[in-house]
Amino acid sequence: MLLKKSLAALALGSALLATGQVMAADYIIDKEGQHAFIDFTISHLGFSFIHGTFRDWSGTFSFDALKPEESKISIDVKTSSLFTNHAERDKHIIGKDYLDVATYPDARFVSTKVVTTGKNAAGNLTADVTGDLSLLGVTRPVVVKAVFNGEGKDPWGGYRAGFNGTTSIKRADFGKVMDLSPKSDTLVLNISFEGIKAK
Repeated sequence: MLLKKSLAALALGSALLATGQVMAADYIIDKEGQHAFIDFTISHLGFSFIHGTFRDWSGTFSFDALKPEESKISIDVKTSSLFTNHAERDKHIIGKDYLDVATYPDARFVSTKVVTTGKNAAGNLTADVTGDLSLLGVTRPVVVKAVFNGEGKDPWGGYRAGFNGTTSIKRADFGKVMDLSPKSDTLVLNISFEGIKAK
């Protein structure tokens, strides 16, 4: 029976290869090449907006354009890498009043479901990527509105796929909140990255 199952699995694998149907490819997000960004915007007391980025993060994903709903992604962010172009403000934000990076040095997003939603005006595939966001010791589901920008060979012999996405989170949902204007509770995240296909 075991031999029959093994032969059946081998035959199925051969058939899939023959028809060009392969498993989703694994990619490493191109942090080293500076083709990966997590930027954020938040209102300052309702009067203006603070813009910033996280400069140290990494991640992997699997993707097959023929079966995008089977995609998976995992991202890890070093919260101490926050940068808003103002040293004293950055020091305050990564301190105990906000991110408390000494206690919670990492934030993490792990996808749990991908649902395609059609195409945008440019004809690119769009999807809702649901996942668990862990921040300040709290884990909650969030939905990222994602766009598949394209894939193909690069000039250096590699193969790349690119995406961008956006989501918003409520600071109050993650527990540790310094009392500010209610307009300062929503943080908008914009993510853009290329992944290099793992060899």
